[in-house]
Amino acid sequence: MTNLRNTPLRSLAANSPSRRANWKALGLSAEDMLKPKIAVINSSSELAICYAHLDGIAKIVKEEIRRAGGIPFEVRTAAPSDFITGANKGGSYILAGRDIIANDIEVQVEAALLDGMICLTSCDKTPPGHLMAAARLNIPTILVIGGYQQAGEIDGQPVDVEDVWSGQIGERFGAQPKFPVAEMAENAIMGPGVCAGMATANTMHCVVEALGMALPGHAPVRGNSPKMQANAREAARRIVAMVAEDLKPRSILTEGAFRNAVATVLAVSGSINAIKHLQATAVEAEMDLDIFALWEEMSDVPVLAAVRPTGAVRIEQFEDAGGARAVLKRLLPRISGDALTCSGKTLAENLADYEIEGPEVIHPMDNPIGKGPAIAILTGTLASSAVVRLGIRDGSRPEEFSGPARVFESTVDCMQAIEDRVVQPGDVVIARNQGLKGGPAMGGSASVILFALDAAGLAKTTAFVTDGQLSGLCLKGLTVAEVSPEAATGGPIGKVRNGDLVRISVAGRSIDIDVSAAELAAREGPGYCTPATGYLANFREVVRPLETGGVLLPLKD
Repeated sequence: MTNLRNTPLRSLAANSPSRRANWKALGLSAEDMLKPKIAVINSSSELAICYAHLDGIAKIVKEEIRRAGGIPFEVRTAAPSDFITGANKGGSYILAGRDIIANDIEVQVEAALLDGMICLTSCDKTPPGHLMAAARLNIPTILVIGGYQQAGEIDGQPVDVEDVWSGQIGERFGAQPKFPVAEMAENAIMGPGVCAGMATANTMHCVVEALGMALPGHAPVRGNSPKMQANAREAARRIVAMVAEDLKPRSILTEGAFRNAVATVLAVSGSINAIKHLQATAVEAEMDLDIFALWEEMSDVPVLAAVRPTGAVRIEQFEDAGGARAVLKRLLPRISGDALTCSGKTLAENLADYEIEGPEVIHPMDNPIGKGPAIAILTGTLASSAVVRLGIRDGSRPEEFSGPARVFESTVDCMQAIEDRVVQPGDVVIARNQGLKGGPAMGGSASVILFALDAAGLAKTTAFVTDGQLSGLCLKGLTVAEVSPEAATGGPIGKVRNGDLVRISVAGRSIDIDVSAAELAAREGPGYCTPATGYLANFREVVRPLETGGVLLPLKD
């Protein structure tokens, strides 16, 4: 992409009489034309509670930008939310929406030659979409954490959306929910924001702060709370200053920053989805950085906080104990304190005078909750890379497994087999054709299978392997996800047959199949089994492999 910034042509375009004519009609004065133009990226949507409060936050941000001497322009983007936009096409639109967000921003912000942007980041795919756009455009950018929803109560016990989801699946397989599912659905969500746990959204919110792309102490935060509103005002003032300083994302998104983000995800036993989102951000920043290798390099980082679904700590307790800032303070001896942040200071400078508020919630490195890694990367004859989420490694779930494959081409067939008790203890359940191309866009709802195995009492006596992705709420049994190469591109997972022996070893970081290379090469894979039209068909054709984070951009030779 040709970048015309800091060239006479850019200056001419940015200050042209035709531009002045259009903006005068919008109410801008001649004086306003000389002020920094800031995009306020707003993914507000009436479809999903994750985004329902962002119009109010955008108003606050725009007011504060004006006070600070800038001119705000509100820009709308797509707003994917798992429980809403996951309703059709097996959830394929969820991940595919991430790249629409990045492209939406480029089309509006880059094309208009705006000077900076502030992104109101909320549900799972907006934080990576915003990070990818920031890395691609490389104009001063800061992210405002959109906050998490208030969970409800029944008979004095907390109830959240995870309880509803697991309860509705569990009932089909004979599991007893903690309360009637219909009653939980009426009480689980009591306000705007993202899922109340360390699922993908709150994991990515912590990642954003760890990368230095949000101000310190901003993640996580209660949705639409006075604190969140104050954070938004602070960020709005700061983005105007960042434009004056010409502090750009590629000065912040260094290898050290990514190391800090990886360590943070491991320390909170966060969502495995962070891996591909970090890799995609690195690719957009034109960095030669292997996040999968960095993950193994940081594998000694222990679990310091056990927020649901890893443990019993609730996200409110985690925030009150200091959140991402406290985790980074604990990790400082192990991570890159010299990484620059959007505050204009290094991470170490941001943390210098900070005292951790809740030591019983966020443990020190020398007294962790569990040994590392909470997430590991596996390789072998079944995958060049695959991800296993381990959480607290206390022996409650297997880390070594060997058993016969039981293969399924669709989630529907797999669910039926679990219900019919076709799946037996000792099986390695393989759900394929759910990858970036096969899903497409990692649709197929592999997460539902995992909850079904748990409800049927099979999560600890089987292993689950898929080339699909998993919800950040998933942490059950020995589960290997995001197997690459995927089935649809001829990967070994597409050539596994019922009864093939599959061996998984966390200690050995391996996942293998006891089939000779010659026989495996001779077998045919399933190809594209899932129909796709429209945008999803286009996504399937152009998406890059997981080694790139699943970006849509062409890569350099």
